[in-house]
Amino acid sequence: MADVLSGRRVAFLAADGVEQVELERPRRALEEAGAVTELLSLKDGEIQAMNGDIEPADRFAVDRRVAEASVQDYDGLVLPGGTVNPDNLRADADAVRFVREFAATGRPIAAICHGPWTLVEADLVRGRTLTSYPSIRTDVRNAGGNVVEEEVVTDGGITTSRNPDDLPAFCERIVRELSRA
Repeated sequence: MADVLSGRRVAFLAADGVEQVELERPRRALEEAGAVTELLSLKDGEIQAMNGDIEPADRFAVDRRVAEASVQDYDGLVLPGGTVNPDNLRADADAVRFVREFAATGRPIAAICHGPWTLVEADLVRGRTLTSYPSIRTDVRNAGGNVVEEEVVTDGGITTSRNPDDLPAFCERIVRELSRA
């Protein structure tokens, strides 16, 4: 499985407040499968990751500002969670535009935990079945999505998971979805 994603480029879109494990584990899984990953964010420099939303964790170098990124440069997009991270992303017009334009390409998108908040803002959940962290399920439903209680769900090219406990299934699914793209 080491080269199943060879030649594929995957964008991770995250901001300050990203849940560290939800950034690191999928990124490692994709890189181990041969993909090249880039961290996109709202600003240059570094972003501050968190553990459990309240404990500062590591800082991560940003590869490119989302405002300067082209959806054509990537084969997949991952939206990690944490509460503050997607709240920052959904309030940024460039981040929302990037996600919306990426979805229009039909390439795989994956979001975990609170990550679907950005999908809601980009109007991408209407008519789709998703899962998410329990506290944002009302938002997903209000945006026209069907919420289910499963560890990982893929519908219409969008893969979602509930929380860090789901990371093994989430990582396996996103590698599989990207290998088909």
